[in-house]
Amino acid sequence: HRPNGEKVWIETTRPELLPSCVALVAHPDDERYQSLFGTTVTSPLFGVEIEIKAHPLAQPDKGAGIAMICTFGDTTDVTWWRELQLDTRALIGRDGRFSREVPEWITSAEGRERYERMAGTTVFTAQKTVVEMLVEAGEMDGDPKPITHPVKFYEKGDKPLEIVASRQWYIRNGGRDADRREKLIERGREINWHPSFMRSRYENWVEGLNGDWLISRQRFFGVPFPVWYPLDAEGEPDYENPILPTEDMLPVDPASQTAPGYTEDQRGVAGGFVADPDVLDTWATSSLTPQIATGWGVNPDLHAKTFPMDLRPQGHDIIRTWLFSTAVRSETLASSVPWYNTALSGWILDPDRKKMSKSKGNVVVPNEVLEKYGSDAVRYWAASARLGADTAYDEGQMKIGRRLAIKLLNASKFVLNLGATEKSVITSQAQGRVLINALDRSLLARLAYLIEEATAAFEKYEYARALQICESFFWSFTDDFVELIKDRAYGARGEEEQASVLAALATTLDALLRLFAPFLPFVTEEIWSWWRAGSVHRAEWPQALPILEGTLLAEYSAQNPTAGISAQWVLADADPAQIESLKQILPDVAEALGGLRKAKSDAKVKQRTEVESATIAAPQAQLDRIAAGLADLKAAGNARELSLVAAEGELEVRDVVLVVEEAAE
Repeated sequence: HRPNGEKVWIETTRPELLPSCVALVAHPDDERYQSLFGTTVTSPLFGVEIEIKAHPLAQPDKGAGIAMICTFGDTTDVTWWRELQLDTRALIGRDGRFSREVPEWITSAEGRERYERMAGTTVFTAQKTVVEMLVEAGEMDGDPKPITHPVKFYEKGDKPLEIVASRQWYIRNGGRDADRREKLIERGREINWHPSFMRSRYENWVEGLNGDWLISRQRFFGVPFPVWYPLDAEGEPDYENPILPTEDMLPVDPASQTAPGYTEDQRGVAGGFVADPDVLDTWATSSLTPQIATGWGVNPDLHAKTFPMDLRPQGHDIIRTWLFSTAVRSETLASSVPWYNTALSGWILDPDRKKMSKSKGNVVVPNEVLEKYGSDAVRYWAASARLGADTAYDEGQMKIGRRLAIKLLNASKFVLNLGATEKSVITSQAQGRVLINALDRSLLARLAYLIEEATAAFEKYEYARALQICESFFWSFTDDFVELIKDRAYGARGEEEQASVLAALATTLDALLRLFAPFLPFVTEEIWSWWRAGSVHRAEWPQALPILEGTLLAEYSAQNPTAGISAQWVLADADPAQIESLKQILPDVAEALGGLRKAKSDAKVKQRTEVESATIAAPQAQLDRIAAGLADLKAAGNARELSLVAAEGELEVRDVVLVVEEAAE
């Protein structure tokens, strides 16, 4: 009934919920009810004033087009209740019966008397009673009509499910507070997301919230709420005046510890106390991991220095739970972000790119592959996956990782067996002067730029790229440089040339061990122990600048043997094109060596077969670079004479004359 006496008719399948009605709702575009939005009506029988509201979930073509919202008839009522922030007037208990007490919102004597007729009855009986009262009061238009429609049942039940209300603990998360929601979105924007597009998932979740965060669970195991309640003279809990522990009492289990000011024999009796029965949701406790790890409430000095933390690594599927819940707690407790960076990994899929699960039987037991390939190989495979991208389980990648680890061991043995020590590593400008060979300088110029590129990738959390470029450099180092300099490394061209290559080898090994340490922690630690003190994992990250300074100083000294000049000046005055040319010497010489080896393979002779003569045709700039490493090229290719001929197009090794010894008869 409207205040002017006009009636608003509704059709309902749940007349028994009339005393639980909190609002009427119609579609915002329904012209029949647009003039009523924001006005009030009085419910029949019980005389409770309720408001008429608009919501897009209302269906104009269903029934009268206007429905009553009851707490709670179905899940749509729950949605309306949350989004329209309506009152809670739950009357059905866990026993499936209506409350035996007349609710406080029914205030008229007539309405209270009518409710007493249905108090304590089952839903079925209450429905018949309300229909009878509506007929008696002349509020029913026609007779009830049986209908068939879908309702939710318990799996083995024979009656429809009812949504009941219970006392629960919540944390405000912005679901019912626009200002708090915006604040949490702001906190998300203060965090650096890796990859960056993942931030939208966080914001979409926050913007879509329509209720606060329910943090209580009715389970036996869990972290209990540290709260008690006093019991009144009838033994009923006084929820409005909880008993809280003092800080020095924490942690508290209220079920086994006595409330302050009481004795244990007062537990559960009138005038005594009772423990809160609930435990915390998993995310409610794990959301405090940054605070717990940094000594919150235990070590104030440590907490002040380490909170907010730097990084949260986690899966992308729990942005809405773990990441968001942690952001909520930090905003609530410290008005802060919990960490400045978050790295979101993808899922590990089976070889058919399906999500692994026990039910599907496609899970992999970690210890089996660890025993088969080793920890470094498995870590190599895992590190090959980019952040935010799902990755298929691939033992082939583990085999590659194992091969890389073994090759690193063997290459390191080669370098160290030549006599390389910590003193061989270029760490200052003066040591750069030992690099008398252009091929050595080319290697270290490339190494310096590798360090810069890998460092930049790590700073952007692109560790998969860092691994890829380090691995690519390493294989070039072993397949090209090591093969080219073996003759010189064993002293065939004198001590100065040997010292130059030893410095290049030691400096490269030193940097590669540091670069590979995050990916291959065990093999790098083992190799480090062969020639360096301490742990590689406590060593500083490699620095490109000393290597580049020493390399360019050596390059300048080779071109200007009488000039006295500092490496800093050389670096400041360095021509980028000249540096690029220096870096290209090694791959150009390696390409020429590959041409000689191909000629031998095509001739079906061994690689140690001597080359009497050959011609290398290439553009002049490339020939100039090859000329800088010609001596090493001849030694590695076992060639007597190599002619360099300027030509257009790609490098070509031609006119190869091999010295083939005739077999004795």
